[in-house]
Amino acid sequence: MVYAPELRTHAQKVCTLYKKAMRQIEAYYGGARHVVRYHQVLLRNRFDANACVSDPKDQRLLYRIGEHELFMTQHPVPIAKFPRSVGIAGGVAHARVVEPPDWVLDYWHPLEKAQYPHYFKRRECRKKEYIDKWEKGELM
Repeated sequence: MVYAPELRTHAQKVCTLYKKAMRQIEAYYGGARHVVRYHQVLLRNRFDANACVSDPKDQRLLYRIGEHELFMTQHPVPIAKFPRSVGIAGGVAHARVVEPPDWVLDYWHPLEKAQYPHYFKRRECRKKEYIDKWEKGELM
């Protein structure tokens, strides 16, 4: 496995931490919008209070403290995942609709195929063309 260093600035990391903290607040107080907004304003105040810190060591220390606090107070069942998000911890609707492969139509009953005669006539012609091209070696 190749190790690649994280190429993100400190500001980008802090923005990500802020966004994760906001989502965590939504997870804890999801139903009451006024309570969520109140806690988000308090969180923003905490971040703004440390915006003037210019020493890189202090910045890293504050960032690590924030990450640790976020980890220690994480919600057991986070709801701040978007339904169609991709990844290991993806959303519940990711890849929900599966397109069936074309060969499934070959197993339709003749009475089912009779309902769409034009489509299956054209499909058989195209399948024959494809097989002919394959045998001639044009598809390799």
